[in-house]
Amino acid sequence: MTRYPRNMIGHGPTPPNPQWPGGAKIAVQFVLNYEEGGENSILHGDGASEAFLSDIAGAQPWPGQRHWNMESIYDYGARAGFWRLHRLFTESGIPLTIYGVATALARSPEQVEAMKDAGWEIASHGLKWVEHKDMPEEEERASIAEAIRLHTEVVGARPRGWYTGRCSANTVRLVAEEGGFDYISDTYDDDLPYWIEVDARDQLIIPYTLEANDMRFATAPGWVTGEDFGSYLRAAFDTLYHEGVQGRPAMMSIGLHNRLVGRPGKIAALKKFIDYISTFDDVWTPRRVEIAEHWAHTHPHQRRERPSQMEKPRFIEAFGSIIEHSPWVAERAWGLELGPAHDRPAGLANALARVFRNASAEERLGVLRAHPDLAGKLAAAKRLTAESSAEQQSAGLDALTDDERARFTALNDAYVEKHGFPFIIAVRDHDKAGILAAFERRINNDTETEFDEACRQVERIARLRLEDML
Repeated sequence: MTRYPRNMIGHGPTPPNPQWPGGAKIAVQFVLNYEEGGENSILHGDGASEAFLSDIAGAQPWPGQRHWNMESIYDYGARAGFWRLHRLFTESGIPLTIYGVATALARSPEQVEAMKDAGWEIASHGLKWVEHKDMPEEEERASIAEAIRLHTEVVGARPRGWYTGRCSANTVRLVAEEGGFDYISDTYDDDLPYWIEVDARDQLIIPYTLEANDMRFATAPGWVTGEDFGSYLRAAFDTLYHEGVQGRPAMMSIGLHNRLVGRPGKIAALKKFIDYISTFDDVWTPRRVEIAEHWAHTHPHQRRERPSQMEKPRFIEAFGSIIEHSPWVAERAWGLELGPAHDRPAGLANALARVFRNASAEERLGVLRAHPDLAGKLAAAKRLTAESSAEQQSAGLDALTDDERARFTALNDAYVEKHGFPFIIAVRDHDKAGILAAFERRINNDTETEFDEACRQVERIARLRLEDML
C-alpha cells in the first residue's frame, strides 16, 4: 500500500458556491505583509544579513555583517511605505489583513496602533521573517508558540490567522496542531477556501498568492513598472468577476509589501486598481478573518469515510461489490497509490478499472460471467445483488410484458450460447427500448469485439455505482 498525500483534485469541476455576502460575484482580499524589523540581520541574532525581496539586484547574504543598504530598504517600508499604504486603504474604506512578523510588530508600536485604529486584522506571519525549510520540527513548533506569545503581548489579542511564507513541509500541520487558528494560508492551490483534517481538528485553509503579489517587483520574472502589476491585477479581477457572473464566484488574494508597492512609482497603479473595482457594486473586500467566518458558517466541514484512508478489510467491504461478485478487484486496488483524488467517484472508478484492465483474460472473463442475465431468472427470483436489482428496476426491466420477457430470454440464451458470457450493458444509460436495440445489434458482433465492449460496460457500471456511493 502506498498513499499519495498531495490533493490535486480539491473542489473538483463543480466547486461550491461560496455565497459571498450581498451576492458578491468576487471577494477581493488585500494582504499587507509587515516584515520590516523581522528580517535576517545580525542585530536580530541571525548569522547573516537579509537577501530576499528588496530592490537590490542579485542580493546575497553577508555572513557576520550588517548590510546597511538592505536594512535601509526595509526601513523605508516601515518609515514611509507603510504610511502611504495606510492612507490609501483608509481613504478607500477597504480593510486590510496584516501578515505581521511578531518581532517586526514588536519593533513598530506606532504602526501597530494605526493598524488597530483602522480596524485591520493582524494575522501572524511567524516569529521572524526567515527560512524554515531546514528548521527541525521541535524548533519550528517552539517558534510558532513564541510567535503567538509575542504577537499577543504586542497587539493585545492572539492572532486568528497564520501565514509563515518561507515555510517547511511541516508548517501547516504544526500550526493546525496548535489548535487556535481560524485559518492557515500557507498554500497557493485554490481560488476558494477548503478544509483539511489534522488528527481530530478540522482546519480551514484560505489559500494565498505569489502571483497577484508585488513581491514580483523583486524577483525574475517580475514587474518592471507599477503598470505591469496593475495590469495583471485588473486582468485577474476581470476573469474572476466574469466567472462569478456565470455562477462560480471565487476569491482573489492580493499580496503587498510596504517596501515594494509602498514606493511612489509603484503605488499609483494599485490606486488605479482600487478605483476600478470600486465601480462595481457586487465586489466584497473583506479582511481574511471575515472570509474564514463566512466559510465556516456557510460551508462547515463534514467528516466522512475516505477510501484512501480505509484499512484493507473496510475497503473491500465497502467496494468489493462494485465490480460484480469480484472483491479481488477492490483488494488489489487498495494496494495502489491512492490519495485524495481517489476519494471521489471518478478517481476510485479509475483505480478499480486499472486493476480490471491489468487482470488476465481469464480473470476478466470470470467477472463477465459473474454478471446476471438482463431480466433473467435471477431477477425473477429476486436473487440479484442490491446494485443489479436497482439498476434493472431503473430501466423498467422488472416490469416487462410477456412478449418483452420472452424476447429478452431468447436474446440472453442466444448471446450466451454465442459468446460464453452474459450480455452486459450499463442499463442506467438507456431506457428499455434502447437496451433492447443495443442487445439486438451487439449479438451479431464477433466474440472478441463483444468481450472488449462488455469490459467497457463493466467499468461504466462501476463508475455509476460509485457515483451513488460517494
